[in-house]
Amino acid sequence: MAKEGSAISAGGAPGPPRPPATKTWHNLHKALADPLRLLLVDLLMEQPRSARELADRAGLPADRLYYHLGQLEQAGLVEVTEYRRLARGKVERVYAAAEAEPPGDDTSPQETAALLGSMLAATALDITAAFRAKEAGRRREVDLTRAALRLTDEGLAELRGHLTQIAARFAEPDPEGTWTRLVLVVADLQDRPAPGSPLGSPA
Repeated sequence: MAKEGSAISAGGAPGPPRPPATKTWHNLHKALADPLRLLLVDLLMEQPRSARELADRAGLPADRLYYHLGQLEQAGLVEVTEYRRLARGKVERVYAAAEAEPPGDDTSPQETAALLGSMLAATALDITAAFRAKEAGRRREVDLTRAALRLTDEGLAELRGHLTQIAARFAEPDPEGTWTRLVLVVADLQDRPAPGSPLGSPA
């Protein structure tokens, strides 16, 4: 197991310690505003993996992932937990998802929009991969429901409560279960009335 903050030299031996990652919410937004990086974090939340193992899951060359893993590591979203010895004296890093800080109130709408956009793009990658697997004769389930609801503030709070309960119910992974992506989006299609305003009056 490598020591926290250690680096690895080109020769495979641990190098000088790296400076601790600056973990601000602005850096997290910037690091995650890329669907591939978001996918890497999702895969590492399932279990620690090397760049080679991540490449197999993402269907991409490992060389394409090193830059993105470095950006995620610098943002404090992933960390190296192990240096695994390979054949011929080579060493590979094993990455794991790090605990992220909660968002701050100073996050700009642009940063939030970029993060949410990358989440939707990563979801599109998940859907594409699932249907490619189905074409190859493997079993994948994909369901999508799109609806427009009229929700008061109370109704919106109730809906969010139900969604939180559902997510909490299945939060603990079942050893016999299948990793499944669940994406829940609540987006108002028009401005909400100001608090205390009569329904239908301009805010």
